[in-house]
Amino acid sequence: MNLNDSFFKRVENKTNVKKSTIVSLAQKLQGNKMKDEKTLREIIHELSEMTGKEVSKEQEDKIISAVVNDRVPDNLDKMI
Repeated sequence: MNLNDSFFKRVENKTNVKKSTIVSLAQKLQGNKMKDEKTLREIIHELSEMTGKEVSKEQEDKIISAVVNDRVPDNLDKMI
């Protein structure tokens, strides 16, 4: 199991979201869509529904702001 598999396994264990689902969501963000607020909100809502975790409007806005303004941590592995 390489680092990527380990990361996905930890995500799956914490959220019950499979690697294939994560990859599918990531494909929606390819290209310039990573900065598209509408696309980001759709992804956040999908993830919220999949995980059963509610994301408040304030949290959603903070996530959008971090992504759009390039303030996402370089090491996402530490976030999980």
